[in-house]
Amino acid sequence: MIRVLLVDDQALIRGGFRALLEAEDDIEVVAEAANGEQAIALALEHLPDVALVDVQMPVMDGIEATRRIAADERLSEVHVVILTNYGLDEYVFNALRAGAGGFLVKDTEPADLLQGVRVAARGDALLSPAITRRLIGEYVARRPAPEPEGLDVLTNREREVTALVARGMSNDEIAAHMVISPTTAKTHVSRAMTKLGARDRAQLVVFAYESGLVTPRRN
Repeated sequence: MIRVLLVDDQALIRGGFRALLEAEDDIEVVAEAANGEQAIALALEHLPDVALVDVQMPVMDGIEATRRIAADERLSEVHVVILTNYGLDEYVFNALRAGAGGFLVKDTEPADLLQGVRVAARGDALLSPAITRRLIGEYVARRPAPEPEGLDVLTNREREVTALVARGMSNDEIAAHMVISPTTAKTHVSRAMTKLGARDRAQLVVFAYESGLVTPRRN
């Protein structure tokens, strides 16, 4: 059973998400919060697998709530997914930097929302190649060129793997590209995350772009 915490200041939106999620046999909504402070308290109380968190809320916004959840060792198994009305914006990028594992647009198709919750519960990043290019790529492209800080801690193999993760590849796809086993690919990804202090693959993607290891593709 996947345990979900809903965090949104609009009760109607929470109600809609609850009805959709609880219609599934493998998903349970364990609590609802109307702001970031409540979210942190309820996350500590219920230890959900997934927290669906709105960005703009009173008292404490979703970005700060995400940052605090990600920094709390007691909540290391809570996977934050940001809910947004707009999709591709600076708020989402900042939330990924803060420790979110991905994002969903509020008007997404029900099947995609349910799939997103299940993906997040497994600990996988909700970052498709298209999202990587459009969200992170376009936002980083508008910023000054970064200094490649931190890359020296990675081996050449780990740099290559990190770049492929940033391109949206799964471990199996990385393995096929590099002609290595999926287990070896997963090991390289895990070591890169550990060395860079990345909570998950989403943060590894952010690092790859911010450090200049990967540059945005312009269409």
